[in-house]
Amino acid sequence: MDTNHPDPAFAPPLQTPPPVSVVVVDDHALFRKGIQQLISADPLFQVVAEAASGAEGIEAILTHRPDLALIDLHMKGQDGISVIRALKAAGIQSRLIMLTVSDNGLDVMEALNAGASGYLLKDMEPDEFCHKLKQAAGGRTVLSESVGNLLAPSQPANKVINDHGWSSLTTREQETLELVSKGASNKIIARALGIAESTVKVHVKHVLQKLNLRNRFEAAVWLRERRQDQQ
Repeated sequence: MDTNHPDPAFAPPLQTPPPVSVVVVDDHALFRKGIQQLISADPLFQVVAEAASGAEGIEAILTHRPDLALIDLHMKGQDGISVIRALKAAGIQSRLIMLTVSDNGLDVMEALNAGASGYLLKDMEPDEFCHKLKQAAGGRTVLSESVGNLLAPSQPANKVINDHGWSSLTTREQETLELVSKGASNKIIARALGIAESTVKVHVKHVLQKLNLRNRFEAAVWLRERRQDQQ
C-alpha cells in the first residue's frame, strides 16, 4: 500500500464554522418575527434570543453574548442608544447594530458615538440587509446607503483647516459643539453647561458661522472628521 497517498475515506471531516449568533431587540412583535424569519433563512445566522424592550435586550445580550445584536432606536422606556451605552459600559464585545426607521443625521451620529457598529434602516431590501449583516459579522462598520451619504465628508479632510476652525471657537463654543455632536438639544446643553437656553442658541449660531456650516448635523460631522484627523 502506498503510504504517501492515504485513503481519502479516512480523511477527517471538514469542520463547519458555527453560525453567527444574533439577538433581536425591538418592541414590535411582528417586526421581530419578520426579522427572525429573514435571518433564519440564511444558514450563516442563528437568532438565539429576542427582546421586547431595552431592559430585556440588555439582559439577553449579556446572557447570550451574541456575535451581532440588532437594536431598535425608538423603544418605550429605554431607547436603543442608551442600551448600546449600557452594554459598552459593561464591556460587551458583541457588534451592536442600530436598526431603525430614523434617517435623522443626529441620530446616526449619536448611535455611532455611543459605540454602534452600524446603522441600518428598516426599509432596506432583504438581500441588501443580509449582505450588510455578513459584513458586520466580518468586522466592518455597516451603514444603509442613504445614511452613508449623510456621513460623506463635504470636502477632503484637512488637518490645518480643522485645527484652525477649532481654535477659532471660544471654550464655551467648543463645549457646545461637543454636546451638539452627541445629539443634545438646546435645553439639554443649557442644563449641562449651566447657562440659559437663549445663550446656547447664540453659541450654536456662532459655531456654524465660524466653521462655515449650515446646520447642527454638519457641525457634528465636522467634529467627527476632526477627531479622525487626530488619530
